[in-house]
Amino acid sequence: MKIEESVFEKKKIVPEKAKAFGFAPDGDGLFYSRDFFGGDFRAEIRIANDGTVSGSVTDKMNDDEYAPLRAEGMQGAYVSSVRAAYTGILCEIAAACCFDVLFASDQANRIAKAVKERYGVSPDFPFDDGKDRTAGVFRHTDTGKWFGLIMRVKKSVLAGESEADRIDVMNLKAEPKAIPELWKTAGVYPAYHMNRTYWISVALDDRLTDGAAMELIAESFRLTKK
Repeated sequence: MKIEESVFEKKKIVPEKAKAFGFAPDGDGLFYSRDFFGGDFRAEIRIANDGTVSGSVTDKMNDDEYAPLRAEGMQGAYVSSVRAAYTGILCEIAAACCFDVLFASDQANRIAKAVKERYGVSPDFPFDDGKDRTAGVFRHTDTGKWFGLIMRVKKSVLAGESEADRIDVMNLKAEPKAIPELWKTAGVYPAYHMNRTYWISVALDDRLTDGAAMELIAESFRLTKK
């Protein structure tokens, strides 16, 4: 995972706050730069109109991008210090310009809000390792049974996909006889990490409309209730 993604994955940029921080309009987004590490490096950070944050670090001695920053195998003291200093700038921006969201994707957050409004249920995070809320569980209030699970996974773990990009998916229960037909729907997959006879994984990347996703959630709610 890129440094920028690890910092901003579950945060939402507020453009007005970013401008107050020092970001300036630039083409199709906002741009900010700062020298750091004693002036030896320059950080350049861009916020696209969709809120995606990207960045680069330039070694000012030779005016080239500092490649060791992205090399996971390079963990020497100097490289680690530069990486930590750059991460610190990103964290400063996140603290000043963002608000926290439950999940990385817009659709996952919309669905969580819709589930709260319809069923009065908010997700809990039983697998929280203290650093990252890796999976949000939606439970029946009377029995505690799961009727939904939102996870952030590599797209390559889904059947027929090879991309390494991460994606929010929601595991839902479905009628076993209906599942093979559901797999034919774009964005619906055999369940990841759950029994595929009874569960499906739904990609929350807007391939399904919110309404279609909520219909699948309603069926899962029905099948798992007391």
